[in-house]
Amino acid sequence: MTTMTETSARFREFKMPDVGEGLTEAEILKWYVQPGDTVSDGQVVCEVETAKAAVELPIPFDGVVHELRFPEGTTVDVGQVIIAVDVAPGSTEAPAPEAAPVAEPEAEPEEPKGRQPVLVGYGVAESSTKRRARKGDGTAAPVAAAAGIQGELNGRGHAAAPAVAPAAVPVPASRPLAKPPVRKLAKDLGIDLATVVPTGPDGIITREDVHAAAVPVPAQAQVPVPAPAAPVAAVSEPGVRETRIPVKGVRKAIAQAMVGSAFTAPHVTEFVTVDVTRTMKLVAELKDDKDMAGVRVNPLLIIAKALLVAIKRNPEVNAAWDEANQEIVQKHYVNLGIAAATPRGLIVPNIKDAHDKTLPQLAAALGELVTTAREGRTSPAAMAGGTVTITNVGVFGVDTGTPILNPGESAILAVGAIKLQPWVHKGKVKPRQVTTLALSFDHRLVDGELGSKVLADVAAILEQPKRLITWA
Repeated sequence: MTTMTETSARFREFKMPDVGEGLTEAEILKWYVQPGDTVSDGQVVCEVETAKAAVELPIPFDGVVHELRFPEGTTVDVGQVIIAVDVAPGSTEAPAPEAAPVAEPEAEPEEPKGRQPVLVGYGVAESSTKRRARKGDGTAAPVAAAAGIQGELNGRGHAAAPAVAPAAVPVPASRPLAKPPVRKLAKDLGIDLATVVPTGPDGIITREDVHAAAVPVPAQAQVPVPAPAAPVAAVSEPGVRETRIPVKGVRKAIAQAMVGSAFTAPHVTEFVTVDVTRTMKLVAELKDDKDMAGVRVNPLLIIAKALLVAIKRNPEVNAAWDEANQEIVQKHYVNLGIAAATPRGLIVPNIKDAHDKTLPQLAAALGELVTTAREGRTSPAAMAGGTVTITNVGVFGVDTGTPILNPGESAILAVGAIKLQPWVHKGKVKPRQVTTLALSFDHRLVDGELGSKVLADVAAILEQPKRLITWA
């Protein structure tokens, strides 16, 4: 599947690509361009949200935006055209829609000249078809595009494709310029296109023009695409007792993943409460260490390193269950997932090959991961391939929890809030920094003994951080 098509030598269409791994749909969060704007190869034209992350889409050719096919807030299937671009603005070459076909020969397809930049993995259009320029009247209607976003959508959100004549005879200059779906809309509404004031590029009548003619509205700036539907009800409205929110994007992916994990992998969770006073002292010392300058040092860094050391001492815990082949897949690398709460929901990006990183490198990777997640720039690739995860519920003041495994992973460590509590230390009750750890694991892969060893090792390192050196 390519991400762009050519409707003529003049107009090109850009399709919704699969920006993840096998994703089927994405929601258009924001358009950065409007009809009439000039775009260049590689320019970001919109931001979309998949089930994994928010991604910016660059357009792979130059031209002038002709049409945005969907408004912000619309969920679009992969492969649907989302934007049409006039790559030869000012040209008079454009087939007239709905005209009777004639036996006019077409030029042979020409191979695109030069390199055509596209999103990685989708290639370029195999060829482009050019029609001979018509003689005589140069006001022929533009090429017929795919159906619009209102009136022709089926239950899955696919546009109904109108029949388009492969070629057309010149049309009189007085004939209104409009695409077949727009003409059909006008016919259904009983609107004479000759009475409609066009606002589209090159005098083309748009859907908005037809609707405006049907129901007069106050003059205002043109809206290039319909606004997203208003919420069913606002909580602030008097008498409203419920609000329904569509489940989509990251929230939909979270729900599906958690249900699948909870009812596929038999979860076991173990807990341990540990004195982390020495770990907190180490964190304070590392903040003043010149080797750690420029990176963020916090308890999560030491906890992450402790878990990596525990996995090194108990490598069998780092595995995956292959249901299809009935095999246990041992991982000789650790892609350490860090659960991050973002405005779009919980995501779990991971640090690739975390087991090979030094403490400064791990600190830098953690800082970059958290910053990228909070800014909504985490890529789908950054969330793929995790092996073990840490979720820090302590940042919310929570003591601990029973975390659900990230699908395909063997274990997840929950870290509770670190609090000053009375603790027996060297035979006396003293105030100490204490936290509770919870380790959930897949009991098909990890038995109680192995899970207990991993959790005990993490706790022992946090109690005596010098073990990071002696056990590493």
